[in-house]
Amino acid sequence: MSPVQPEQPGQYPYTRGINPDPGVWTMGQYGGFGTPAETNERFKMLLEQGLTGFSVALDLPTQLGLDSDDPLSLGEVGRVGVAIDSLEDIEILMDGIPLEKITQVRTTANSIGYIWAAMFIALAEQRDMDPNKFGMFIQNDVLKEYIARGTQIFPAEAGLKLSTDVIEYIATKVPRWVSLAMSGYHIRESGSDAIQEVAFTFANAREYMDAAIARGVSVDQIAATLFTFLTSNIEFLPEVAKFRAARRTWARLIREKYNPQDTNSEKLRIFAFTAGSSLTAQQSMNNVVRTAVEMLAAALGGIQTMHVSAFDEALGVPTEEAAMLALRTQQVIAFETGVLKTADPLAGSYEIERLTDELAEKMWAMLEDIEKRGGALACINNGWFSTELSDKAYEFAMSIDSGERKLVGVNIFKADTPPYAPFEINPESEKGQVKALQALRAKRDNALVEKTLAELHTVAKSGENIMEACIAAVKAYATVGEIVNELRKVYGKWQPTRTF
Repeated sequence: MSPVQPEQPGQYPYTRGINPDPGVWTMGQYGGFGTPAETNERFKMLLEQGLTGFSVALDLPTQLGLDSDDPLSLGEVGRVGVAIDSLEDIEILMDGIPLEKITQVRTTANSIGYIWAAMFIALAEQRDMDPNKFGMFIQNDVLKEYIARGTQIFPAEAGLKLSTDVIEYIATKVPRWVSLAMSGYHIRESGSDAIQEVAFTFANAREYMDAAIARGVSVDQIAATLFTFLTSNIEFLPEVAKFRAARRTWARLIREKYNPQDTNSEKLRIFAFTAGSSLTAQQSMNNVVRTAVEMLAAALGGIQTMHVSAFDEALGVPTEEAAMLALRTQQVIAFETGVLKTADPLAGSYEIERLTDELAEKMWAMLEDIEKRGGALACINNGWFSTELSDKAYEFAMSIDSGERKLVGVNIFKADTPPYAPFEINPESEKGQVKALQALRAKRDNALVEKTLAELHTVAKSGENIMEACIAAVKAYATVGEIVNELRKVYGKWQPTRTF
């Protein structure tokens, strides 16, 4: 009897990678601030320096479905990302940027994923371009907002419905696009460990897939296009093992629970993002070392897309210098270290294999436990996810306070160093954005806006997919806030189910 051949890269369950040969990952950087015009300039600079994809950071009002002139937006417009109020802002944001040359355009649109998709479909139509000719990466993972980020707008059932509308529409109309980036990153940043990060994420993914499959979309139409969005944290070997274990767990989940016809559905594509929570405001230049270690862990773990956090992100929006250094970190590791010569080069290491096996077993056990509890939606509504995360976050914080977990420059090796000057948002940006929004309302066809919003309301009330109606409203230059307000009349608003 011939000996059993060990698993190779590109073979089920894809522990060692989804492809037999390593390739250069998509190098994306997360950025956005102030007005669309200001962010457009930053993206053009990074593209000239070798960026192959980028993530559009949206400001909090946009993420929450608020227009820039909403009283609740005051002081937050353009602060943690770019303000996007309408299709006009997307036109400015992408001015002079050839969509067909961008591997991916990603975003933090979760509760408004349907509006983001509609805006880029409308932009493609303006440019007389097939949207399948460029890569759009819509995060669209609203479920993790209820447990990890907090930008949810509607009750969880309505949020799931709207995200599923996007998944169904993209699967049937724009199959090249990524309709969902199931996001463990924010779960990890909220305090989870690696097992919870992956298990909670895949449990959420099951809710999306089950909802879309119930509408007649096949698992292969959905799963073969998905990405997962995971952190790459500072604990080097466990993080390498986490990526390997996540691939194995996903492959098992899809094969055993969904019986796909396309093996690509079993392959987990990973977008890794160095851990923002590992960055420190104290001695911020130390973050350069941290992010390089985290980037190397992701590279050795076999990811497909990468972002490296800028060293000054603990202080605010990155400076141009810091954003450039973050991109160079990716490029040095990709092109100078030789890590791309071999797929899964740490395979066979006793510790890597032990950690991979241990993590995969625990991820699967937690997935099974969540299913017994009624699934992700039930765990959101009854507060189980939130309780688990808050308990784990408390443990983490206490480990730092006690000194058990060492942070250089924070609880050991402290030193008085002059603070790095953070990037400053132009104080006039908010006023300019509000002025531009008011000018748009004055010049657009407001009768057409009202007509499309009324149709959106009718479609939403009927329970049908809202995407076509949303696209029509976006093309009429209805604003993000106007669209969300119309849907709020149908779905109501989110109310917390528990307090701490």
